[in-house]
Parts: sequence; C-alpha cells; structure tokens
Amino acid sequence: MERRNLKTRTHRARNLRAASTDAEHKMWSIVRSRQLAGCKFRRQVPIDRYFADFACLETMLIVELDGSQHMEQAGYDAERTRVLETAGWRVLRFWNNDVLANIEGVAEAILAEIKLARP
Repeated sequence: MERRNLKTRTHRARNLRAASTDAEHKMWSIVRSRQLAGCKFRRQVPIDRYFADFACLETMLIVELDGSQHMEQAGYDAERTRVLETAGWRVLRFWNNDVLANIEGVAEAILAEIKLARP
C-alpha cells in the first residue's frame, strides 16, 4: 500500500474512533481487552476500501453497528457486506438501539458467532 494512502487511512481511522457514537462506546466496553471469549477486537479497522466498526482478526469476524441512516443506505450496506464476506470475513450487524437497550443479548450473539469460528 502506498505510504501516503496508509497515512490517510490511519488518520481517518483515528478520526472515526474519536467520533464514536454512544452505541460504539458501549460495544467497545464489552469487547475491549479480550473480555469476550478472549478475542482481541479492534475499532475502526481499515479493510479493503471500508472501515469496520469492530473486527477480530483471529476469528475473521466484523461487528457493524447501524444507526437510523442505514435504513436509507441498505444497498450500500449490502454491497459492503458482500465485499467483506468475499474477502473471508463474517459480518454481524446490530442496530444501535439493540446495543444500547440489550447489550447482553448482543454479546451473546457475538459469542455464538465466535464459537462457530472456533471448533
């Protein structure tokens, strides 16, 4: 990857982390520091031409949080998911409201997906 492009992507990832939503903060509080099944998650990870909200490289799992704006960009999200899955990633999507109101249920769904990745 071109050095200039790498700097731009790193800068963009930092800006996205700094501008995290309440739902992203709450999700980060349960996945950071290997709290979920010992898996290391990273925030705002550049993958292909996208930035994944949360990604676990070990299990090739991406967790995306969607706000109300995603209702209007369903086609974009579907294409994004297709590209990521073609690259070997599994993508889980949750609504921000689900994260804020039912973080335990979200954590259970992520754990179930992790168990599928670890035979």
